[in-house]
Amino acid sequence: MDVNYKNQKRYKTAKYPIRQPWYLKWLIWILSKIMLAGKKHKVEKIGMEGLKPPYMLLSNHMAFIDFELIALGTRPYRVNNVINIDGYYRRPWLLTWIGGICTRKFTTDFHLVKSIRKVLKRGDILCMYPEARYSPCGITSYLPDSLGKLIKMNKVPVVVAIHHGNYLHAPCWNFRQKRRVPLYTEMKLLFTAEEAENLSVDALNARLKEAFVYDDYKYQKENGIRITEPYRAEGMHKILYKCPHCMTESKMASKGAELYCEACGKRWTLNEDGTLAAQEGETEFSHVPDWFRWEREEVKKEIERGEYFFSDTVDVHSMPRCWNFEALGTATLTHDAERGFVLSGHYRGQDYRIERAPLQTNSLHVEYDFPHIKPYDCVDISTENDSFYCFPTKQNVVTKLAFATEIIYERAYARVRKH
Repeated sequence: MDVNYKNQKRYKTAKYPIRQPWYLKWLIWILSKIMLAGKKHKVEKIGMEGLKPPYMLLSNHMAFIDFELIALGTRPYRVNNVINIDGYYRRPWLLTWIGGICTRKFTTDFHLVKSIRKVLKRGDILCMYPEARYSPCGITSYLPDSLGKLIKMNKVPVVVAIHHGNYLHAPCWNFRQKRRVPLYTEMKLLFTAEEAENLSVDALNARLKEAFVYDDYKYQKENGIRITEPYRAEGMHKILYKCPHCMTESKMASKGAELYCEACGKRWTLNEDGTLAAQEGETEFSHVPDWFRWEREEVKKEIERGEYFFSDTVDVHSMPRCWNFEALGTATLTHDAERGFVLSGHYRGQDYRIERAPLQTNSLHVEYDFPHIKPYDCVDISTENDSFYCFPTKQNVVTKLAFATEIIYERAYARVRKH
């Protein structure tokens, strides 16, 4: 049962992008140079000698600054970027003008495939961020197997751009407080057109996933980068939500350069080199991504035991159009391994119920400090024609929801492939 918007039109994402005007590519390059002024940065191209569009550019995603570095690396050619609908908020005309391709995250969007083919057939660069969200921990996020099919379908060269330092500069759990970190982007030709056409889908996916292995904390350590800002750990408890000492969830907190558990009192310091150290007793995880991966394994075990279930009252704001969010009031959000997500509420005299089965959502869009509505954690449950930004009443739960979404999808997908 859908939301009663009283016949208000929804934003049409199923339309072809315009070809970027020639003058815009220079304007975007100039603006990107201005935005990067004062930041140490380098874009290195490997194996791209003589490469001209059309080609696909697949980039990891760490912060908004990714777009600026990509603009430097693709000059002087036209680029069409795949952009989630919340990027169009109050500026659809601008995103349309620069050739944006609008979609809703983690939905089945057949027209997106058509738009991608349109861009490539007219000889331009198609840029997309296949992880479809900022990396929460500076390491590889979920990559769908459908990428291999997309590459094989289009039969054009594929370039992979891997950014290093962007996450450290502005982590998604505290993007408002920037850190002084050198930025390095490596653009590398991964597949020629012949390889894209002739390799199997499995082979394409395997090589792509290998190329997308990255770790910003490892990059920091190996390059001797020291982050001296006193607030460097503030917000990190949003991704490191489970205490490895007392095993309590959602009671972690952070301040300055410290992480601490409000349940047992244990404290850790985030050192200037990016390592963690317990202030007393054992340091369970000195490498931040190890803590993050351990949490994911804990969620996986919970699901395998049949114990995972989430239910909470959430404050819902939907985005059927681009100019405003609809305040739908409170609703109930549940998530489990059998039904996936169910959002049930009441708006304008009518009940609504949004369901996303496990195979309909391979990952989850998480915001730790959503700038468009209110600065709190939320998750975006999207359908093909609407997006629901849900702010939980429970604190510090969205990272676990993201883990569970991916694990539940993987299990459901594996069952389907067996049959």
